Amino acid sequence: MGTLTDWRVRTSRTLRVVDGFVVVWAVAGAYVVRFGLDPGVAVQGHESTYVWLSVCLAVVWWFMLGAWNSRQSRVLGSGPDEYKRVAAASLWLFGLVAIISYVFRFDTARGYVGVALPVGLFGLLLARWLLRQHLNLRRQGGKSMSRLLVLGGTSAVAHLASTLVRAKHAGYLPIAAYTPGSPGGEVIEPVSGLPILGHGPDIGSILDAIDSCQADAVAVSAGVQLHPQTLRHLGWELASRNVGLIMAPALTDIAGPRIHTQQVAGLPLIHVTTPSLEGGQRVAKRLVDVVVSGILAVLAAPLMAIVAILIKFDSSGPVLFRQERVGMEGTQFSMLKFRSMVADAEERLGELGHRNEGSGVLFKVKNDPRITRVGRVLRKYSLDELPQLFNIFAGSMSLVGPRPPLPREVEAYESDVRRRLLVKPGLTGLWQVSGRSNLSWQDSVRLDLYYVENWSLAGDIVIILRTVRAVFRGTGAY
Repeated sequence: MGTLTDWRVRTSRTLRVVDGFVVVWAVAGAYVVRFGLDPGVAVQGHESTYVWLSVCLAVVWWFMLGAWNSRQSRVLGSGPDEYKRVAAASLWLFGLVAIISYVFRFDTARGYVGVALPVGLFGLLLARWLLRQHLNLRRQGGKSMSRLLVLGGTSAVAHLASTLVRAKHAGYLPIAAYTPGSPGGEVIEPVSGLPILGHGPDIGSILDAIDSCQADAVAVSAGVQLHPQTLRHLGWELASRNVGLIMAPALTDIAGPRIHTQQVAGLPLIHVTTPSLEGGQRVAKRLVDVVVSGILAVLAAPLMAIVAILIKFDSSGPVLFRQERVGMEGTQFSMLKFRSMVADAEERLGELGHRNEGSGVLFKVKNDPRITRVGRVLRKYSLDELPQLFNIFAGSMSLVGPRPPLPREVEAYESDVRRRLLVKPGLTGLWQVSGRSNLSWQDSVRLDLYYVENWSLAGDIVIILRTVRAVFRGTGAY
C-alpha cells in the first residue's frame, strides 16, 4: 500500500503549496491594486488595517479549501467534483466576509473583494487543471494509481475491470479479482485477464486476498454473493486497514445529475431520474442554438467566402454539397456541407465498397481517392461543416447532439440505437471530441446514447469547448 500512500502524500503536499501560493498572490494582488503599497490603510472606524485583513483572509481561504476536501485523492484527476469544491469553498468564504461586514458594519472595500475573489478563484481552478494534466500523464503511464481488488460476479468483474482500464485518468488500476460464491477452478478471469485470488464468502479469505495483492481499495461490483451483514463487517475491517471501499452498482452510462441517493432505514437507495428534454430545457437549448449559430455564421462569413473560392478553383462542381440526413424522430432534412469530394463522388461510391474501413453501418475510407486537395484540409479541421450553422439556425440541427445519420444507416439500426433520434443531431458531440472517425461503431453508438440519456446545458458547453481543441488538433478526421 506504499504506492498509494506515496502519491497521495506527494499530491496533497503539492496542492497545499500551490493553493497557498495562489491565495497569497490573489489577496496581495487585490491589496496592491486597490490600495497601492501603503500598509497603513485602515478599515473605516477601526484600528486594524487591510494588511491584517489580507493575512487573515489568505489563511482562512487556504484552510477552507482543505475543509471542503478539495485535496482529497478520490476527486483528483477526473470528474468535476474537485472544481466544484474549490469554487464552493471560495464562494462560501467571501459570502461570510460579506455577512460579517454587514452585521458588524465594516466598510469593506468593494474593489478589494471584487479583485481578490475572481482572480483567486480563476487562479485556483487553473492551477488545479494544470496539476490534473500532469497527474493524467502519470496515470497513462500506470503511475499515481490506486491498486484495486475487484469483488463480485464473474461477468460484472470483467465489465468493471475493462471499463476502469479504458478510463486510466480516473486513477484506478485493477490488479486482481475475487469472486465469492462462484465455482472454483479458474485462476485467471478470461475476459479481463485478472488473477482470481479466491471464491470463499468469508471475510478472512477476502482480507488474505487483499494482503496478498497489496490492494489500496476494494471495488464491490454487481453479482457479489455476500450477505449485507458480511459487507458491513468487511467495510469495518477495510477502514481499520486504511483500505478504500467502492460500491459499483450495475448502472452504466448514467451521469451524476440523474443519480440521487436516499437513506431509508439505513439503506442507501439510489434513485435514477428519467432523462427528458422538454419545456424550459428544450426552449433554452433552442435559444442557445439560434443565438450562437447566428453569431458564428456572421463571424465565419469571410472564412466561408474564402473556402468557397478555393473549392471553386480546385475542382469543378458546386461549392455546397447537400445530403439527406435523418434528424429528430426520424424526420429527414437536407444537410449542408462544403464540397470536399469530386462532383460525382456519390456515383463512385460503389467502386469503393471493398475498401470500407468503417465498422457497423458506417462507411469510412481513410485515403478516399474522391477527396479533393482542398477537401482534405477542410475535413482535417472540420471547415467543411461550417454551412451546417444554417441548418442549426433553421432548426433541423443543434450545436451539440448525436452524429447526423444517413437514411441507409438508420434502416440498419437496432432498436436501442434508434434512441439517438430522440434529440436533434449536432454539429458536434461526444463522438466529435472523443476520436471522430477513429471511433468504432460500438463506441460511436455508446457515446451518442450517453448524450441522449444525460443531456444538460452545462454538458453542451463543455462539449463545445472540447470541440475547439479537437478541431485544432485535427486528429481522427478523414
